[in-house]
Amino acid sequence: MSKELTTYNTIDTPVTQVLYKDKGSKFIGFLFPVTTEEEVKERLEEIKKQYHDARHWCYAYRLDFDGLTYRVNDDGEPSNTAGQPIYGQLLAKDVTNVLLIVVRYFGGIKLGVGGLIKAYRTCAEETLAEANIQEKTIKKSFLINSSYEHVDKVMRIIKTYDLEIEKQEMYLDCNFTLLSPVAIFNNVIQAFEELRCVKITVADEE
Repeated sequence: MSKELTTYNTIDTPVTQVLYKDKGSKFIGFLFPVTTEEEVKERLEEIKKQYHDARHWCYAYRLDFDGLTYRVNDDGEPSNTAGQPIYGQLLAKDVTNVLLIVVRYFGGIKLGVGGLIKAYRTCAEETLAEANIQEKTIKKSFLINSSYEHVDKVMRIIKTYDLEIEKQEMYLDCNFTLLSPVAIFNNVIQAFEELRCVKITVADEE
């Protein structure tokens, strides 16, 4: 993950059944939030089952904060006429952790390479136009362990930096799993280190 990358654009809510027509062919766009390739497979299977009588189910997806995990699929259309134009729109909107599928029903008239590229690009563009794209903060996880007597100091730092408490266990020892925006992560860790009464464990980056 790039050190400069502190936010990313994605969606929380799917967009479905965005229709585009060209010379009798119907192109139907679907946009889903996904975070793993397994989710991608599940969504594709759902759409193929629901639209089993369609001719093509073309798609593109981007995963991870930087969007560097991606794939395009023409699903039987001429090479680079479907998946790549769809992917191009994901890049244009700079959106990641999403899957965009365009289902095609053939209308009897061939569109040609240029026509196919335009149709898939336009359907993808119009599908994205319906989406509520949100900028989200990239956060990093770490663990804090302290004795109960120092909990107030730990909580003060949590409040100061508005950290997200993912998990906490309060016994004789207190354990916190915290999430910090990567933009201030070093400052947060330094603040905890200055306490000199806590143990800090930073989760390994994948």
